[in-house]
Amino acid sequence: MDVTFHFDPACPWTWRTSRWLLSVAPERDLAVRWRPFSLALLNDEPPPEEFREMMAASTKALRLVEALQAAGRNDDAGRFYTALGTHTFESMNPLTDASVRAAAEAAGVGDAVGALDDASWDEAVRHSHRAAWEAAGPDIGSPVLTVDGVRRGVHGPIVGEVTDKAEALAIWDAVEPLLRTQTFFEVKRGRP
Repeated sequence: MDVTFHFDPACPWTWRTSRWLLSVAPERDLAVRWRPFSLALLNDEPPPEEFREMMAASTKALRLVEALQAAGRNDDAGRFYTALGTHTFESMNPLTDASVRAAAEAAGVGDAVGALDDASWDEAVRHSHRAAWEAAGPDIGSPVLTVDGVRRGVHGPIVGEVTDKAEALAIWDAVEPLLRTQTFFEVKRGRP
């Protein structure tokens, strides 16, 4: 089954959900496509000063994801996000322009770093963002999960931590039927 994971690399909740999805993908024969969802576009206003560098770096990272997708390099986009998230969230480093470039090199996609500063990719990022928003919005954020052949997607699922295999699979087995049910809209639990 093909699933699309629309993400903003600045979001720690999204990072955890991506690791959950990767843990269930081989067990449920899922092929994961990596596509942008921009929190900067969603918020549609300049971020507060303390978040500007992080959001600028996120914008550059999403350009690279789109450039890799356009070149048919989905697996490279996934490796790039893994390298970036590992550096940012697992090692507790800020998301910066330098960390985006280092992640590109670590993921073996240094040949595509020209996309980081190429604003011509911004329209493709906007298109991917709109597709995610139209599939799951309104009132959503990152991530958005969609399944091929199903009109609507979902925001999330948001997980607080990557769980053991049994629980990870149980979450997928609960979410997948909800994705396919067009009359379903929302399940939510407050974060502790």
